[in-house]
Amino acid sequence: MTLPRRGHGDLEQEILTALDPSDGPMTAGQVRERLGDALAYNTITTVLGRLHRKGRVTRSPVGRGYRYEIVRDPAQVTAFQMRRLLDGDTDRGAVLTRFVGSLSPEDEDLLTRLLRSTDQE
Repeated sequence: MTLPRRGHGDLEQEILTALDPSDGPMTAGQVRERLGDALAYNTITTVLGRLHRKGRVTRSPVGRGYRYEIVRDPAQVTAFQMRRLLDGDTDRGAVLTRFVGSLSPEDEDLLTRLLRSTDQE
């Protein structure tokens, strides 16, 4: 019997749903148990690793593996992704210059205020 193929991103969404924050951090094995044994353990760990690289989950070491926890704050996910993109470029100055140059006046003012408040701490 052939199982229907999942749509793009469906498995990631299923795993994110399985990582119910009320249950606390979960290992890949616990996620697999929650989803049923139809998926291979390696598939779960691969997708969890991908979600971690995207900033959608955090992980902490436990034994020879990790415990994963969903990131619920969309701003945290976006900030993580922006930082990863910035870290991946060799000319940070050019990237930041182009980024600031593309901001609306309101966003530029907000960024300036945020930077000033960070300097005062």
